[in-house]
Amino acid sequence: MTNRPWSLAECVEHYSQSGIPALSVWRNVINPDEGGIGLDQAARLLGSSGLQVVSLARGGFFPAWERAQRAKAIDENRQCIDEAAALTAEMLVLVVGAVPGMPFAEARKQVAESIEALIPHAEACGVKLAVEPMHPMYAAQWSCIHRLSEAREVCELLKHPLVGMAIDVYHVWFDPDLEEEIHAAGRQGFLFAYHINDWRADTQKIQGDRGLMGDGCIDLPAIQIMMNSAGFKGFHEVEVFSDKYWNEDQSAYLELILTRYRELMCAVAKRADTKENSRNGSHRAS
Repeated sequence: MTNRPWSLAECVEHYSQSGIPALSVWRNVINPDEGGIGLDQAARLLGSSGLQVVSLARGGFFPAWERAQRAKAIDENRQCIDEAAALTAEMLVLVVGAVPGMPFAEARKQVAESIEALIPHAEACGVKLAVEPMHPMYAAQWSCIHRLSEAREVCELLKHPLVGMAIDVYHVWFDPDLEEEIHAAGRQGFLFAYHINDWRADTQKIQGDRGLMGDGCIDLPAIQIMMNSAGFKGFHEVEVFSDKYWNEDQSAYLELILTRYRELMCAVAKRADTKENSRNGSHRAS
């Protein structure tokens, strides 16, 4: 989705040439009704690419007023799990959904019940289920889970090794308990996925205006250090939905992504060294 103008085949080609080891796949690129190439062809393409498939995006959208609608959502998510397994994706990312007018507590209850109903199928397919908290601006229809603590509570309730969290900095950077919650999730084995991007201070709309790392105001080195210290060992996934960047030359954009990522990692290393030196100086002073 970050390089949305490219086909899946073009993404595979350019990522492989650039030394990128993995990618996540969005369902639209495999759904023929949305112009996708079909699951079988996508599976063959990815299987021969040498790239690891981190996740399939996205499942979820569980809450509904009617029981029949909730049952339909569960069935659709079983299909998502099948698709993830066919692509050898490690996990299915869940944008859990919300219903205008439904209290968040009820919606979260329905989310937990729905994920619980999916666990046997996820076990059979060997696919993890990653709950993604989303920024409150998406609270009306996209997600009833906004803060890390709310996602963690679902994971703790279900207590299953296949149920965890996808941390997207765009959605959680504002959380006043961010460091505490990331470490709590790490201790309990809930850190499944990590998405990086940036929040533009002059954001114009809720979709299609994300920033690339360095475009905005998120303290990305600090969050990266939190993830490292919490024990996260997974891939760093650049996930940017941007009309601006989608309208640019994608090869040049990919080079910019790689440059910005390297700059971020350098900043992380510098910040970590500064903290370590400060800590050592404090020990010597004492």
